[in-house]
Amino acid sequence: MSLLKLLIFHPILMLSAFTGTAHGYYTYTMYDCVYSTSDYSDMVYLNSYSFNQVVDLQFNSSVGKYVGYTEQGVKFAENFNKDPAIMQQQKAEVDRFCRHNAQIWDSAVRDKSVKPKITLRSARQAGGSRPAVLVCSAYEFYPKKIKVSWLRDGKEMTSDVTSTMEMADGNWFYQIHSELEYTPKSGEKISCMVEHASFSKPMITDWDPSLPEGERNKIAIGASGLVLGIIIAAAGLIYYKKKLILIPECLFTLRSNSPPCW
Repeated sequence: MSLLKLLIFHPILMLSAFTGTAHGYYTYTMYDCVYSTSDYSDMVYLNSYSFNQVVDLQFNSSVGKYVGYTEQGVKFAENFNKDPAIMQQQKAEVDRFCRHNAQIWDSAVRDKSVKPKITLRSARQAGGSRPAVLVCSAYEFYPKKIKVSWLRDGKEMTSDVTSTMEMADGNWFYQIHSELEYTPKSGEKISCMVEHASFSKPMITDWDPSLPEGERNKIAIGASGLVLGIIIAAAGLIYYKKKLILIPECLFTLRSNSPPCW
């Protein structure tokens, strides 16, 4: 499972150490615990070392060793990976540090989580060589971390997908939007899957391509106009018939020099 997939529910359990000099050179150590499932089976422990905001090396429990990202970091990674005591300690942090603190975090946060409101709509219909565009949106959810993905016949789609970052509503809640460009195929099923701490399992919303939203609106407006036209026509016909009945009576009153009847 890729790290990107693990960024569904990501409380950062961080212990940082700063050291520096008068010239402003700083080293920074950060410990992250990344997971998405309630049983912590996909827990990943990250231990990163940075110098002046540049990551030198990082231990990733899913990789099982240190990886260097700078020339100096590569040297440190080689030395750390050769030390059995350091490696044993880092591998044990998944249980000792991550899962232990995740249980404390969850007890404080999960009870306060708010389920997102999910909408799935068509932003553009396919035409010629132009693909169709669907938009899946999640509104008013808490906590912030969430994952929105697309499924085609149950399999995740990774290409032609564009998603925004989680955006604050200003009322402690968040929203996120994801777009999918695709060429519709007969018999396929396109779905939007949302994973969030408030759900016990992913929430899947299927797209109904039988009638796009825009067409449904056009038909609804046309049907309303047709009904209104029928009512007006019926009212006009009734009024016209009443006038025909009154005409002979009015002629009679005119001959008898009585006041007009209209």
